[in-house]
Amino acid sequence: MRLAELSERSGVSIATIKYYLREGLLPPGRRVSATTADYGEGHLRRLRLVRAMIQVGRVPVARVRMVLGHVDDESLGRTMRLGAALWALPHEPEPADGKGGGDGDGGVGVGVGEDEATVAARAEVDQLLRTLGWSTARELGDLSPVHRSLVEAVATLTRLGYPWDAELMAPYAQLMHQVAVRDLDFVETFPSEAEKAETAVAATILFQPVLKALHRLAQEEESARRYGLE
Repeated sequence: MRLAELSERSGVSIATIKYYLREGLLPPGRRVSATTADYGEGHLRRLRLVRAMIQVGRVPVARVRMVLGHVDDESLGRTMRLGAALWALPHEPEPADGKGGGDGDGGVGVGVGEDEATVAARAEVDQLLRTLGWSTARELGDLSPVHRSLVEAVATLTRLGYPWDAELMAPYAQLMHQVAVRDLDFVETFPSEAEKAETAVAATILFQPVLKALHRLAQEEESARRYGLE
């Protein structure tokens, strides 16, 4: 398809598509003349992903470029490709100083300047991963921005007087593992490795609001069943 058709089918203006091309967020089309290029279904799919990241995920352009670089990295195996792309997405909350606190071999370490709540949270997260048998997550530890975010979230709860230990977190983690199984079952329905990575990124951005909404609806429903509507 030509640029005008790509714009029409995607709902993205020609000017915005040209901007994405200049920024390297969209691969160039197949040149057919000095001023004309053809674009395929892959461009349409990538364009939708870019819009999802920028509009829904509020991901900065520079970070989008980084994520897509991992998505397109054919030197990586599937696990590393998916992991690198998802790690590159913004994660919150992160420790204020950005410092990790792992000891480098998957065990619990104490980061420089960490307060008591963070130290306790790190120990509970490590115990949780041991209990679940999530060895990869434990080995990666603070190399993972997701791990760092979890530690910081648990530390914040502790500071506010809501200590969440490994025992309390385990049932939630087990439920989320079931969600992860469904996620990857869906990702595997796509034929190419690039499409799988694109889908994983899109699902992370687009489906997390769905999970949050379902969680809150479930809380509302359970509250009404337990306590009535008055």
